[in-house]
Amino acid sequence: MHYNLALIGFGNVARSLARLLLRKQDVLKSKHNVTFSFTGISTGRHGFAVNPNGLDIEKALELVESGKDIFSLSSLEVKSSLDVIKNSQANFMFENSPVNTQTGQPAMDHIRTALELGMHVSTANKGPVVHGYRELTTLAESKGKSFRFESTVLGGAPVFSVMREAFPLAELESFKGIFNATTNVILSRMESGETYEQALAYAQKIGLAETDPTNDVDGWDAAIKVAALVTVLWDTPMTPQQVNPTGIRGITSEMIAKAKAEGKRYKLVCSAEKVDGEIKVGVSPQLVDSTSPLYGMMNSSTGVTFRTDVIIDYSIVLSEKPGMTGGPVETAYGLFADFANIASIVK
Repeated sequence: MHYNLALIGFGNVARSLARLLLRKQDVLKSKHNVTFSFTGISTGRHGFAVNPNGLDIEKALELVESGKDIFSLSSLEVKSSLDVIKNSQANFMFENSPVNTQTGQPAMDHIRTALELGMHVSTANKGPVVHGYRELTTLAESKGKSFRFESTVLGGAPVFSVMREAFPLAELESFKGIFNATTNVILSRMESGETYEQALAYAQKIGLAETDPTNDVDGWDAAIKVAALVTVLWDTPMTPQQVNPTGIRGITSEMIAKAKAEGKRYKLVCSAEKVDGEIKVGVSPQLVDSTSPLYGMMNSSTGVTFRTDVIIDYSIVLSEKPGMTGGPVETAYGLFADFANIASIVK
């Protein structure tokens, strides 16, 4: 089967996805008889392009990464992301616009429009999962399409799909993990002797932290991931505001040193537990010792441990690799996995 692909958002993740798709196109065709072309691209700063007969994705990558716009690639005049979706004749859309933790917009409208037009959708955007999971899932089912979001928590690790496919009818009791690589890098480097300011500057230098690190260091990125897991895995809508996170700004070098002397270390712990039908959630810095699975997650490593009524503890850990800090490539793989899984079962 041939897929026309629309990319809404063409930042680091989407460009990594485009390159990954190109790298895997031969195996997709040989193993699953799946082919694809890119027919729509929407960028935040470099314009829009649509060609139902196929865009030159290599040229698009070259133009954007040299700071130029992509209007010249378009066979139609398009002026917005919604124009791209409506005119691309795509049957699969990847939504990767910037995250809006308050409303999930404009990603909500992008996904809603794509589903109504009969497209499958995969997103790395946590906003629409938190703010529109039930609506968008119901809409997708009514159209016979799929709405997937594997990349929203722990990058490309199979978090949602594991619980959906590997644990049929298991009852989730709790989860606990480290969901934010930036804060883990900062706390790890503080343990090595750096100040908070020095560790944050390093995270910004390597591109892990934004110029304004508020979402990371104040716990909001972690909180929206907790909210997404609760919303999907317990089918209970939750917002990051309900999680009410506490970040790491209050952790001092003296606190880090005292914990280290006691054989403990600080982690920004994300947790949720269902007790008597009530879900209790939290994101806050906590002391962990060597008995905790979180203790050994250093630098950009992240992970989660699920507890169910049938499997006591099941952990997924993304360990840091030399020269890698987590980010676009891993997140892009989650999007690719969504596409590969949907494409291989839809004939």
